Amino acid sequence: MIHITTPAVEKLKALIEEHPEDPIVRLAVRDRDDKVLVFSITLEDAVTQEDSVLDIEGLIIAIDGSCAQRMEGVTVDYGEAAGFSFHHPEPPDPYKLNLILPE
Repeated sequence: MIHITTPAVEKLKALIEEHPEDPIVRLAVRDRDDKVLVFSITLEDAVTQEDSVLDIEGLIIAIDGSCAQRMEGVTVDYGEAAGFSFHHPEPPDPYKLNLILPE
């Protein structure tokens, strides 16, 4: 599930009021390199059949099907100074092993 903070919801609603022709909030993520993800927010006029569509506090959120799983757990926030920010949870350490030893 994606979480959008109250300040981010308010800012997105204000942007949609300024651009009523584009009422859909599209969230996307892509790889910049092996270690860095690049997130984006755009306003669009429609969803596609490949999109996962969510209604979060009255906002229609579209996420391309190819990105949906990677957006799981992401929090979108907004601050006047920094603008929009994305907080992505750290993936579990794939190399960590829990050994079960006999008692």
